[in-house]
Amino acid sequence: MTLDLSRLIIDFGLFILIWIVQLIIYPSFGYYSKENLYKWHRKYTKRFSIVVMPLMCSQIIIAIIQLFQAQNWYTILSMLIIVSLWIMTFKIFVPLHFSIDNNKPIENACSKLVTKNWMRTALWSILLISSVIYYIY
Repeated sequence: MTLDLSRLIIDFGLFILIWIVQLIIYPSFGYYSKENLYKWHRKYTKRFSIVVMPLMCSQIIIAIIQLFQAQNWYTILSMLIIVSLWIMTFKIFVPLHFSIDNNKPIENACSKLVTKNWMRTALWSILLISSVIYYIY
C-alpha cells in the first residue's frame, strides 16, 4: 500500500468520524440529563480517544513525510489544515470536554461543541477532498 493511499484511507476515516460527531454525537448530549451526561461523557471520551488518536497521529506523521518528500499545493495545504485541526482540538475542544467532565454548566459546553465543531467538520472535509484530488491526479 502506498503512502498516498494510506493517507487517503486515514483522511476518509477521520471524515466519517467528524461527521458522525457533528450530526449525531454532539447533538445527542443535549438529550441527556446532567447526571447521565456526566457519567456517559467520561466513558465516551476515553473510548473515542482510542479510535481517533491513532488516526490523527497517523495522519500527521504521513503528512510530515509527504511534505518532506515534495512541497506542493497538496502537502503544504494538508499540513496547514492538520496543524490547525490539532490546535483547535487541544485549545477549544479538549477544554470543553473537560468542563463537562468537571461538572461545569453543561448546556453552554454542549452548545459550543456543536457550533464550534462545524469548522473542524469543514476542514476535515476539505482535507478529504484534496486527498481524493491528489490521489486521482
